[in-house]
Amino acid sequence: MKKIILSVFATILLAACSNKNTFTVEGTLVGGENKNIYIEEIIPDEEPLFIDSLQLDDKGHFTFSHEMPYKTFYNIHVNQFNYIVLLPSPKEKIAITGNYDNLQETYNISGSPESILLWQLQDYSNMGNNAVRELAERDRKNQDSLSEKQYAIAKQETDSIFIENYRMQQEYVGRFINENFGSLSTLIALYKPFNANMPLLPPETSFTYYELVLDGLQKELPDNPHTIHFKNTVEILRHKYEPKAQAAQFEIGG
Repeated sequence: MKKIILSVFATILLAACSNKNTFTVEGTLVGGENKNIYIEEIIPDEEPLFIDSLQLDDKGHFTFSHEMPYKTFYNIHVNQFNYIVLLPSPKEKIAITGNYDNLQETYNISGSPESILLWQLQDYSNMGNNAVRELAERDRKNQDSLSEKQYAIAKQETDSIFIENYRMQQEYVGRFINENFGSLSTLIALYKPFNANMPLLPPETSFTYYELVLDGLQKELPDNPHTIHFKNTVEILRHKYEPKAQAAQFEIGG
């Protein structure tokens, strides 16, 4: 009997140890009935690692569990342009809702504080992207309906609004990095683009943010592969941009 009890205890203990880094995602996507989603792990300096594909049921529902090798990001995507990024912690039970065909702009999330941070970041980015699309449509209409002189004046106005939106997004990302010091979510913020291809914090003008993100990650997650890879990235950027910044300061100081 003692051997049986010990065997059962060992089995339970093994199961508990094997599941200690497991997280679960459960979701319901409108319009996703019987369609597929794909799960990937984001690997430092490599293509995303395919983890699994899931077919949603006839109500658009899915459940997914995975054991994390270390703290990292996961993509849930419909296609390469329609995806969301998660940053789970062990034992979290994450709940997602949204529209299958427009997941990135409609999803909501609960059960994972750092994944919620990424949702907040994406939600603010969505607002900026929508504003840019509206400006582009306004500009097209102005081109079609205004004289050359009138259009030049109107273009100055739309350009001014575009620049203001860029500045607001830039300030938001800067605050996000400062307020979430030490979180891997700051890496996503650092590389967040504006209008698909404009970097908000290019290293040549915003290198201090790269240093700040690295400082936080080295304090909180020194052995994480993302931290180690980012340290190498910052070393390369420091060699490229810091001498220029020091030279500029020297010239200003006289």
